[in-house]
Amino acid sequence: MVNRKKTDLTYLAVFVLALFLVNVASSFVFERFDFTAEKRYTLSENTKSTLSQLREPLQVTVYLEGDFPAGFKRLRNATRDILSDYRSYSNKNISYHFVNPSSGNQQDQEQAYVDLVEKGLQPTNLTVDTEDGRTQKIIFPGALITYQGRQMAVNLFQSKMGASPEDVLNNSIQNLEYAFTSAVRKIISGGRPRVGFTEGNGELSDLQLSDAMASLQFGYEAGRVNLNAITFEGLDKLKLLVIPKPDTEFTETQKYKIDYFLMKGGSILWAVDNVNAELDSLRSAGSQLAFAKKLNLDDMLFKYGARINYNLVADMSCAQIPLNVGNLGQQAQIQLVPWLFYPIFVPVSTHPLVKNLDGIRSEFASTIDTIAVPGVKTQVILSTSPFNRLLRVPSIISLQMVEQEPDIEAFRSNPKPVGVLLEGTFPSVFSRRPVPAGIDGPQRIPEKSAPAKMVIIADGDILKSQISSQDGSPFPLGFDRYTQQQFGNKNFLLNIADYLTDDSGIIELRNKEIKIRLLDKARVKDERLSWQLFNILGPLGLIAVFALIYHYYRKRKYGSLVTA
Repeated sequence: MVNRKKTDLTYLAVFVLALFLVNVASSFVFERFDFTAEKRYTLSENTKSTLSQLREPLQVTVYLEGDFPAGFKRLRNATRDILSDYRSYSNKNISYHFVNPSSGNQQDQEQAYVDLVEKGLQPTNLTVDTEDGRTQKIIFPGALITYQGRQMAVNLFQSKMGASPEDVLNNSIQNLEYAFTSAVRKIISGGRPRVGFTEGNGELSDLQLSDAMASLQFGYEAGRVNLNAITFEGLDKLKLLVIPKPDTEFTETQKYKIDYFLMKGGSILWAVDNVNAELDSLRSAGSQLAFAKKLNLDDMLFKYGARINYNLVADMSCAQIPLNVGNLGQQAQIQLVPWLFYPIFVPVSTHPLVKNLDGIRSEFASTIDTIAVPGVKTQVILSTSPFNRLLRVPSIISLQMVEQEPDIEAFRSNPKPVGVLLEGTFPSVFSRRPVPAGIDGPQRIPEKSAPAKMVIIADGDILKSQISSQDGSPFPLGFDRYTQQQFGNKNFLLNIADYLTDDSGIIELRNKEIKIRLLDKARVKDERLSWQLFNILGPLGLIAVFALIYHYYRKRKYGSLVTA
């Protein structure tokens, strides 16, 4: 018995020593083991590389504290988990804490809400079930990152119309790594990429683009550039050129500068209307002739690999507009009616540019054809619904069209491309052509571009904010003031800017998927009683079985000793 006791003590001492050595080693060596099928707890190499660049402390303040439903608690816990991983891989240069912005009295709350909105965080109305019924609660599912005196907002909630609450929260959790890594990379890079919105060709006004440019200000330097005045040195400083709904013809000199910018590896977002049609003209006249614009861009886009057609998309997936449907006494009766020429494009592509985005609201959009160009890869990122028709121009459109009930069979059609992504080495439009007059700069452009990217959208209004008729202030980009709905236009623009200006491939993190493994609700309902009995009686039965086995073991062991 003495030898056995010494052996047990030796084993115990060895176990304690091994445990001590493992703890000491773990303080010097960091390693994670992820046994989940989709590797949900594994950070990408891109993220690890970004975190290793931190040279000073980075502070993250998360506004996901408070009394939330289970779903938002899951988002909060997932945020805490990923920030814990970030802290480990950053050599503890990241610190974080969670804050409840709704704490304090009502005045403190309102001031906190105003401050957070000014810093770029987006509020969300949350319905909470209480003992007294349902109440509405404003929350800010986001975070603020502070580094070297600079601050950047990170919105963590990825809403999507038509998706279940479980899908929305799961999409938000999937997007956490991309949201944080993208923000960290931008804030540590110091200089923000420059984005130029063109002007001088009847493009959208500063007021109409105010929220588009303001949304980019947190990660970019966004402003207006005039292609007539900007120098080639100025073009070299730009990372992204945005052409937002031009209305007048481009000169060959302007096109030469655009081509030069692309040949140098610059990225371009084309948001172009090829058809002249506006709702304001329809309201004043009742009808309008929709006709083709003369922008002088067809040859450029065709050379690069796309053609914006001269037509209008009528789609049964569409926004609503207010319309006077009659008079009751002396008062006009205003009613919201579907307007087929305001399509809502619901992204179905899994490309990270549009993955899990809300519908994109458009106005008088056209379709796009792609052309095979050697060295250029084309991908459709935005399409119509399967219930669409095309109206060729010139053609008369009238508000009286809303009185006609659309025939589903007549609208049944294949989805048509309205937005494409082009990547690769593009051919120059001015290859083997004379240099336009007035060019004071490079007299020769390479026949092939450096690796470059562009997005072409056959509608310029996706970048336009609606303007309040009361005070003339702009609404947020993608917000429909008539239906009070927020569409995905702003997030779409931010994704495009991230994708076109970043060469590290961070946006690929949006492809990360976390599977929802929900219980079968039908089986839960049918088998509820049996599983309740199993969960109650099962543990008791196991205890009884182990007790009988232990009793039998003791009886045999000590019974044999007494017999001996």
